[in-house]
Amino acid sequence: MFGLWVLTAQATQAPTILIVGDSLSAAYGMELAESWPSLLQKRLNENGYAWRVFNSSIAGDTTQGGLSRLPGLLAEQQPGMVIIELGGNDGLRGLPLEVTRRNLATMIEQARAAGARVLLAEMRIPPNYGRSYTEQFNGAYHDLAGLPGVTLIPFLLEDIALKPELMQEDGIHPTAQAQSLILDTVWRALEPELDEGAASGG
Repeated sequence: MFGLWVLTAQATQAPTILIVGDSLSAAYGMELAESWPSLLQKRLNENGYAWRVFNSSIAGDTTQGGLSRLPGLLAEQQPGMVIIELGGNDGLRGLPLEVTRRNLATMIEQARAAGARVLLAEMRIPPNYGRSYTEQFNGAYHDLAGLPGVTLIPFLLEDIALKPELMQEDGIHPTAQAQSLILDTVWRALEPELDEGAASGG
């Protein structure tokens, strides 16, 4: 699910919110219009925010994949804001935490150098990966959120993952019905940044 455009009516003049994510943002198992990035564009329009959303999320993507794609996306889209929603697949594959942390930190650095504000979506993994790895993995996002110009989006599935009616049959991906709840979580972190992000570039 690469390069999904969701445009405002004034797309060419509007600053851009770039989303670089995995299946949680790539409309996995649902129609594109049902996904939270599409709902985000709708909410921006309804609230009079002249931003366009460019969703470059790929199901199964890792931080390494996002890092390899980000420079080109920054050059093409020149976003005022970047939402990074990656790392969950790193954790589920048991990849070295230092690699995940370094990849995320580099993505943040690149986005900030391009003049964008960054929203980092917190990822979590199940406790069966071991207490030490799990705690360090979860804590890495809070550490990275302490960097300048970075805002943490709380775990997208906080009030969703343990509710079977809001999860697909695989028990990993949220349903279309859960997308508005995910959007609410994103929106609480995003809305205070909108005016500042528009002033800084894009």
